Amino acid sequence: MGTNTAYSHSNLPIIFGVALAFLALTFPHIAHAQWTIDAETGVPFTGYNDIRIPNETGTLFSFKEDFSVAGSIVPIRLRIGYSWNDRNHLFGLIAPLFINYEGTAPRDIAFQQTVFDRGEELAGFYQFNSYRLTYRRDVYVEGPWRLGIGFTAKVRDASVQLDNEAGKADRKDDLGFVPLLHLYGEYALDNNVRFYLEGDGLAGGPGRAVDVFLGSRIPVTQKTEIKLGYRMLEGGANVEDVYNFTLVHFAVLGLFLTL
Repeated sequence: MGTNTAYSHSNLPIIFGVALAFLALTFPHIAHAQWTIDAETGVPFTGYNDIRIPNETGTLFSFKEDFSVAGSIVPIRLRIGYSWNDRNHLFGLIAPLFINYEGTAPRDIAFQQTVFDRGEELAGFYQFNSYRLTYRRDVYVEGPWRLGIGFTAKVRDASVQLDNEAGKADRKDDLGFVPLLHLYGEYALDNNVRFYLEGDGLAGGPGRAVDVFLGSRIPVTQKTEIKLGYRMLEGGANVEDVYNFTLVHFAVLGLFLTL
């Protein structure tokens, strides 16, 4: 199996989780500060997932059009938040995403250093894990409205793999850092039901990354809210090593806790 990095990506969730726990234990007390937990799952729907690796010599194929999803997908996102003085917010996010595929190669597929022949039964694997640290400052808080802007430091842990029943396999891993702009807008009703739009995004050059949520938080107790809405995750890159653009829609169900 070919691979492009010796780094063990499987350790990233542990490393990031330990970092969040360290922040929770050591972050100094600030007046009017509070911790929050934002846990989310839902139902994903792939819009497109187009791949050519390497970009100039590989074969363009689509996990969405040429293959079928194998097994169920249960996405999980966990975000720990720390807010102080009402307008300042710090978030740490762990958002793994991986999808297994299966199908028959519709044409000869040159992928990495391997050629998979037309008609071969193939298994595919697509991973796009995201680990983020976000700071947001609410610049407008008036009546039911709250508008904020900030920045997100994102670590992208991506991987694409193809293999056949005979054991022929190849893989492309991609671990990198992406700076993103963070935006937030909220409208709160008198009963504390909140409707809000929140997202990270960057576009320009050879690639883009967009992660946007639109939905609401509905109180069920003083410190517990149900989260409902829609999330769009889109992005990719068109560079020398990789061509990949992916769009995934999510019907979201979550739980928001204030500690």
